[in-house]
Amino acid sequence: MVEPTPTSGRRSRGLIAALLLLALAVGGWGVWHWREAQTAQTAAAQRPVASPVPVQAVPVEASDIPIYLTGLGSVQALNTVTVRTRVDGQIEKIAFQEGQMVKEGDLLLQIDPRPFQAALDQAIAKKAQDEAQLVSANADLERTRQLLTKDFASKQQFDIQQANVNSLKAQIQADQAAIDNATTQLSYTTIEAPLSGRTGLRQVDQGNIVHATDTNGIVQIAQIEPIAVIFTAPEAELPGILKAQSQGPLKVWSLSSNGKEVLAEGELTLVNNQVDTGTGTVRLKAQFTNNDHGLWPGMSVETRLLVRTLKNVIAVPGTAVQRGPQGLYAYVVKPDNTVEMRPVTVGVITADKAVIENGLSIGERVVTAGHYRLQPGASVQVTNASEEHIAAREAK
Repeated sequence: MVEPTPTSGRRSRGLIAALLLLALAVGGWGVWHWREAQTAQTAAAQRPVASPVPVQAVPVEASDIPIYLTGLGSVQALNTVTVRTRVDGQIEKIAFQEGQMVKEGDLLLQIDPRPFQAALDQAIAKKAQDEAQLVSANADLERTRQLLTKDFASKQQFDIQQANVNSLKAQIQADQAAIDNATTQLSYTTIEAPLSGRTGLRQVDQGNIVHATDTNGIVQIAQIEPIAVIFTAPEAELPGILKAQSQGPLKVWSLSSNGKEVLAEGELTLVNNQVDTGTGTVRLKAQFTNNDHGLWPGMSVETRLLVRTLKNVIAVPGTAVQRGPQGLYAYVVKPDNTVEMRPVTVGVITADKAVIENGLSIGERVVTAGHYRLQPGASVQVTNASEEHIAAREAK
């Protein structure tokens, strides 16, 4: 029997110690790995699930799309008249107020008629005098004719009497012309409105002396019911405008200068007979009833001319069409409330609609607000809230 030596005992104890340290290391690693796994599971369980992106969406529909030609215009009175006196005299009465609406034939001004009435009375008296002389001359002519038949008067005497009668007849015609002229001059002392419209600033006051040669006139009347708007269109649009006009009257809307408020609706009445070669535009004229006086001469307005209407075309709001590196596209909301980026071909674009020629079908829903957080396949929630509300929610 071999007894263990001190050296072999020390080796056995070292081996056991090594195995024990290895077992402790393996156990520690297992505990650490288990804890890491538990921590990862807990973090995964606590990680929030991505919420759907709130968007606004509308269905793709077939509709009639009006095509408008917009421009800038200036309001003008349909007719403007500067009222002037045609005779000299003192203003006896002013029968209107500044800014008053007057009708054609209304009294505006009365000039002292007495000098002109006196001239008329004088012309009438002169005609009566000459007519009395004519009666006497006709009687003398008749007596001379009877004496001539009996050879008691000469042919020369008869001719003299005939000439006297003819001269008086001519004088009476001149007297009548003088009466007509005096009557006309007298009528000029009563100044009436030549058209219906609104008066402006008065240039004279009662008691002033006015002259036919005065350059300022008395007052200006502007016809504002109806009223006109002059605007321009590019010459490239002229064939389409003329074609549409040949098929019927074209409607024109007049809007405030910021384009937000419709002021009046009227019709196109004139396409100018030439194109301005300097600007490449043609002048157009529209007429509006203007019963509410929403338009005022001199105003600057935005005009909207309805040129044609596209019937039963696929259209979406203009905000649904986006531009990317590959061209135009729209986000389509699929039945599972995820979005698909769909390339589209766009035709006519109006102020609020885009006509889709290819890429979308009727009934599909397209996103109109909330695009900037979208990507293909993203989950969405259609809220149809305003775009400002969507942006506020996404910022939280």
